[in-house]
Amino acid sequence: MKIHLLGIGGTGMASLAGLLMQAGHAITGTDGPLYPPMSDQLENLGIIPFDGYSPENIDKANPDLVIVGNVIKKENPEVQEVLKRGIEYLSMPEAIGTFFLRSRTPVVIAGTHGKTTCSTMAAWLLKSAGINPGFLIGGIGPNFGKSYSLGRDPHFVIEGDEYDSAFFDKEPKFLHYMPNGLLITSIEFDHADIYRDLNHVMDSFKKLVGTVPPDGVIIANSDDANVMKVVEGAEARVVTFGLLKNAAYHPESIDVDEKGTSFKLNKSEETFVMPLWGAHNLQNAVGVIALLLESGVSADKITSGLKEFGGVKRRQECIFDEKGINIIDDFAHHPTAVEKTIESMRLRFPGKTLWAVFEPRSNTSRRNFFEDEFRKALSKADRVLIAKPYNADAVPKEERLNVRKIASEIVKSGVEAHAVDEPDHIVEFIMRGIDHGDVILIMSNGAFDGIGEKLKTSMGKRLVFFDKDKITFGKVPR
Repeated sequence: MKIHLLGIGGTGMASLAGLLMQAGHAITGTDGPLYPPMSDQLENLGIIPFDGYSPENIDKANPDLVIVGNVIKKENPEVQEVLKRGIEYLSMPEAIGTFFLRSRTPVVIAGTHGKTTCSTMAAWLLKSAGINPGFLIGGIGPNFGKSYSLGRDPHFVIEGDEYDSAFFDKEPKFLHYMPNGLLITSIEFDHADIYRDLNHVMDSFKKLVGTVPPDGVIIANSDDANVMKVVEGAEARVVTFGLLKNAAYHPESIDVDEKGTSFKLNKSEETFVMPLWGAHNLQNAVGVIALLLESGVSADKITSGLKEFGGVKRRQECIFDEKGINIIDDFAHHPTAVEKTIESMRLRFPGKTLWAVFEPRSNTSRRNFFEDEFRKALSKADRVLIAKPYNADAVPKEERLNVRKIASEIVKSGVEAHAVDEPDHIVEFIMRGIDHGDVILIMSNGAFDGIGEKLKTSMGKRLVFFDKDKITFGKVPR
């Protein structure tokens, strides 16, 4: 088929584009300006998206089917052209279910936090254990170099997003995925643009739990009270995991060093080693291991794969490690994720000065729901720089996150903090204050105006002069 994707540059949509091409379909798509890693993935696929939406793009693509991303509104000119012509259209999760899941054994990873890391880890550990799963994930794992694969074996690992599906389908994406195995990592309030409150979020997860058949299995984080509430009354078998000893699967003999984290499980004699840091990553790993052990994968095969797990791009990804400076790029945008990411960087880089550079970009983080929570989370860094909320004018002023207030409150707690509106000004601020051994943690769920690459370029253009443990940046002498 000739299939046209609206919003092709999104993490899920770009992955779906690759999967559809692998299945033999001809793919076109439209989006606005794109950024890595999905822009790179589309380029590697040979897909050159139309830049900007226009009815003429439908003429050029002449599709048999249109897949509509959830960011696309009904008023979009290409949507209007599709409706006018009567071309068949589906939401992204509908297309995934229709093309790839009906004949497979879906393994769905859901939760407010950790979905992408857990999905990538599960797919990689299955692959390294000799199983060839299909997968579709909203991020790129270095072990695979891409975020999708048809695979050959029955298992199909998919990231189960609780966000709505499309302008014509307001149900959560994960309700289209028909899980036989389901891992729920955590449940918190998020996506304030579509959910009223936490109870509304939990209602969606309860519906997801209800889609797992009686012969399926649900792996539930027992450290999270909200997760345990939504699995009550499940028809499927429920197996718990967590960091606390009341969980059916929990870690023991935990050790952390500069190479990562090692631990044992209460149900296995094996020692598991992973090149990841932080309590949340330990919890994620225990959940994925429980899922695979309950699916019949042996512990010894899991240990060998876990040692080689390369994580996920933009999840604690080190993008610069030179001259004693580290720059880490992370997708964190919820205050819980921000806090846990900062804590994990403390473990990874003990004793080093940690900069937290944060862009409020998601529909929830741009609003003032979590002002106090962001203050507490960011205060765990040594130096804090907060950008203005992305596309701030789209949020009513009375609902908008007050970044200057947050910075002021952080300063009162004894931590240096500044609200700096523009990414270019943030780069200049960092370059003037950087020191040997500093770690710069960039957190945003979007492009952040390419701030990571701008920092790397700025570092590379200046000589580094060492004076014991100090460095200064200066112009290259002629």
